[in-house]
Amino acid sequence: MAKGRQLKGRIRSVQNTRKITKTMELVATSKLKRAQDRVVAARPYAQALREVIADLYTAELAERFPLLRRPAPPAKGGPARAAVILLTSNRGLAGGFNANLIKEARRRIEQLEGGGYTVELYGIGKKGIGFFRYLGRKLAAERQDIGDRPTADHAAEIVQPLIAAYAAGELASVDLIQAQFISALQTPPATVRILPVEAPPAGTAARDYILAPSAEAILEELLPLYVRNAVYRGLVETAAAEHGARRTAMKNATDNAGEILELLKRTYNRQRQAQITQEIAEIVGGAAALQG
Repeated sequence: MAKGRQLKGRIRSVQNTRKITKTMELVATSKLKRAQDRVVAARPYAQALREVIADLYTAELAERFPLLRRPAPPAKGGPARAAVILLTSNRGLAGGFNANLIKEARRRIEQLEGGGYTVELYGIGKKGIGFFRYLGRKLAAERQDIGDRPTADHAAEIVQPLIAAYAAGELASVDLIQAQFISALQTPPATVRILPVEAPPAGTAARDYILAPSAEAILEELLPLYVRNAVYRGLVETAAAEHGARRTAMKNATDNAGEILELLKRTYNRQRQAQITQEIAEIVGGAAALQG
């Protein structure tokens, strides 16, 4: 019965594991709904900002605002520093979610370094920070306190020093590595250029604005707000994508545990059946020997 006891122990172990993964799946589903609501709530505001900037944007104004101006490459005397902000989660058990974001960050860093830039990496989230620490890469800044409920203040704290450095001509660009929340099952990594601000395409319908005090004064306030909002959207989309990836990973783990459990139970039952059959055969054989 030694092997039978081992099988029963494995069955109990898999049952306990399945309970844990099922609970984590339910928790992730609950958190996903709230995170998805934050993503949906952030989109109309971002769209409105894009539309206003698109309507105000002109080539003349672009030359007056540092956040719109594209610096020259290092070979032509431009700034040699570029910043990359990497968003990852603080926890694992989310499938390839963090690995995909880290892979995208490494691809972007290699691309920038190939162009002659010195890359400053800003790590948001324990998993990304831990990976680059393991590689021995020094990070310009680290944040592990944001979690899965980011706020606009968090976004401002992250990007405000970078806005100041870019406006002073110290940075050539700022890229944000985030997860795109398309659906709970589609959360691909993406690189979003947040500085310089890309001129949004103008809408087809012309709008008649009464500007007060002026387009310059409005853009001066809107551009930093637009950059902070881009980081905030990246934070909320990455948080929602994390919950979606974890729910999917835990559901797959629960399903796999169920399949393993069925296999172990069948193996145990077959073994138990064979043992009972053998015991009956031995009893019958012994009785026949006594009678003969």
